[in-house]
Amino acid sequence: MNIVLFEPEIPQNTGNIARTCVVTNTRLHIIQPMGFSLSEKQLKRAGLDYWELLDLEIHEDFQAFEDKYQGGKFYFLTTKSEKKYSDITFDKNCFLIFGKESAGLPATVHEKYPENRFRIPMIDHPKARSLNLANSVNIVLYEALRQNDFPDML
Repeated sequence: MNIVLFEPEIPQNTGNIARTCVVTNTRLHIIQPMGFSLSEKQLKRAGLDYWELLDLEIHEDFQAFEDKYQGGKFYFLTTKSEKKYSDITFDKNCFLIFGKESAGLPATVHEKYPENRFRIPMIDHPKARSLNLANSVNIVLYEALRQNDFPDML
């Protein structure tokens, strides 16, 4: 399983996601630019002492990621979709791609992958725009792991 963070901005979210990736045997991909340094204190604190256990790949940009993993099963999580994440039949080697906290995924991604976009259901309220990134990753990742009978997990 693969989690992909597109230009993450908040170090605490990325730290929490990294910790989740370690305990679920999930590779974390970060697409640059990041809104922080990997040495930031908040990032390290959120990820605790799990950093040395993390399977991490950093990609220069989205094109470099696409080039390396062309042919992979990409699922984009966004508020801009009618389909729900629960509609996905998850492959154990798929890529779950999440946009940056302030803006989500860029229009170019939405245009290129219109059929691969999914949302997490939420109420319709103008001041409740989206869930926290780390929480969103956990919701979708654990559904993907459940569908695959929690591989290599107790």
